[in-house]
Amino acid sequence: MTPTTSTTRLTVAQALVRFLSAQYSERDGVRQRLIGATWGIFGHGNVAGLGQALIEYAGEMPYHQGRNEQSMVHAAVGYARQSNRLSTHAVTTSIGPGATNLVTGAALATINHLPVLLLPGDIFATRVADPVLQQLEVPYAGDVSVNDSLRPVSKYFDRITRPEALIPAALQAMRVLTDPVETGAVTLALPQDVQAEAYDWPEEFFAERTWVVRRPGADPTELAEAVRAVRAARRPLLIAGGGVHHSRAEEALAEFAAATGIPVASTQAGKGSLRHDHPQDVGGVGHTGTATANELARQADLVIGVGTRYTDFTTASGTLFTGDGVRFLNLNIAAYDGHKLAGLPLIADARSGLQELTAALEMHAHRVTDAYVGEYTLDKERWEQRVDACYEADEPDVRPTQPQVLGALDALVDESDVIINAAGSLPGDLHKLWRARSRDQFHLEYGYSCMGYEIPAAIGVKMAAPERNVWALVGDGTYLMMPTEIVTAVQEGIAIKILLVQNHGYASIGGLSEETGAERFGTAYRFRSADGTYTGAPLPVDLAANAASLGMRVLRAKTVRDLRAALAEARAADTPTCVYVETETADTVSGPPPAQAWWDVPVAETATRASAVKARELYERHVSTRRRHL
Repeated sequence: MTPTTSTTRLTVAQALVRFLSAQYSERDGVRQRLIGATWGIFGHGNVAGLGQALIEYAGEMPYHQGRNEQSMVHAAVGYARQSNRLSTHAVTTSIGPGATNLVTGAALATINHLPVLLLPGDIFATRVADPVLQQLEVPYAGDVSVNDSLRPVSKYFDRITRPEALIPAALQAMRVLTDPVETGAVTLALPQDVQAEAYDWPEEFFAERTWVVRRPGADPTELAEAVRAVRAARRPLLIAGGGVHHSRAEEALAEFAAATGIPVASTQAGKGSLRHDHPQDVGGVGHTGTATANELARQADLVIGVGTRYTDFTTASGTLFTGDGVRFLNLNIAAYDGHKLAGLPLIADARSGLQELTAALEMHAHRVTDAYVGEYTLDKERWEQRVDACYEADEPDVRPTQPQVLGALDALVDESDVIINAAGSLPGDLHKLWRARSRDQFHLEYGYSCMGYEIPAAIGVKMAAPERNVWALVGDGTYLMMPTEIVTAVQEGIAIKILLVQNHGYASIGGLSEETGAERFGTAYRFRSADGTYTGAPLPVDLAANAASLGMRVLRAKTVRDLRAALAEARAADTPTCVYVETETADTVSGPPPAQAWWDVPVAETATRASAVKARELYERHVSTRRRHL
């Protein structure tokens, strides 16, 4: 006889919510809930399905109300990153514009290898109402909807057209979310009629499941090759990427660096892998890096990449690593990244791999020469003096520069503060200048560099770490793109801090435009002049008043002295608080040391304007130094 399986009759949406409430992740013996909460904005595509299910099981699945679908994804991603990718949030939207608004957030999550579960509504599976409101009709394919735009930016995608199809799809979704190689945005598109359809679900579907996050060790052959490569190198340089943080390998990295004396540079995602005052920390590397790290990179004979994707900013578009016979050793959990730049692959979890590599090198008592240590130590001290000069404000009663804004914040925070940024001129300034005091203080989203990320991400980080002071560093361009979640922070009493810097335009792109012969065209927030260009007076936009109108407490700072006082008051506040400051140089990129390495932004090959002709000449000189590592 076939044994009887007990079942429970629920709608698809109710079953999904119950299933998600019973999923857990575990790493290093620590178990936590995988889907901590669900964000949602409701429309006809999900209100009667997932909306009803979330209120039905409100005691099992916390719900958060968002204002913009993209920003809900950013909040979930911020939460996931602060949770070391071991916990995340789900996001539900209606069909139509609500669903397509998810695409930008999904791309950000997938590019940065951060887990988020997307649950957009979809058109009727039964086609009884065809076309439904907001449906995209595709004459050549009846099974296409706007949700298919999420396929290329999702690590897993499925459309649940039958109730029973939810079971394998939900299990696959959890597998991908907890896979340290494959994780990113996961999309389960839910037709609105199927969401509300009932089915007899096996009770086993709702049993608690624990998904173990693996820490694979290195292959012995690859490890032996790695040891030989390190021992043979005279001028090795380690580049720490975001994978160091994802793996919680910071302590293992510090032990490796101390044991070998090898200097450690960092990408935007990897900054903070070592504290700024660790003897082997030489700062950011690449286009926005420090002079110390980039000079070491130019002369390195072995580059040890740990958890990095080697983006164009890191490699200076293929022009940074120019040492004779330079080789690459790539410790990465993803084989795809481990083989980049024709490097020796060491495919392993970052922490496991570093521990194994350290132990193997200690057997040989391997350490770089004292002369090499002395060289980069002196260069590091010189760079720190340049940072001090940028931060210093001799006249406290004048408007600050952007580096002086960072200096005022740097003087105030401690290792418990978290600094969040994503776009504009601030990422470059922060990568060069910021002194990271803890492994997770420096939260830069630079895989997608998405304007609008900072405020909602700060909400997610604060949810994951309510005891921390969380700062969203925002320029006026970014602020105008997505200030809506200020309302959410106010509604939920989430005491994030916003440092809003007004420089009247797209400062970073304005500077890049000037460098590439485009003469800052279309980058300033100004009135039109008589010649039709945007070179008139700054727009009379009051962003501080806007933030206040959304319910946030706002502190205005006109001078360096005002700024210091406002930042201190904001840090002590237990309600959402914004510090608004206008920087001294409104039309130029901020004044830290210029880029220490090139970045390839193609310049017009033919032009009549002198600025473009000159920029092309400089571009061709840089291009000639590009190198393919084979």
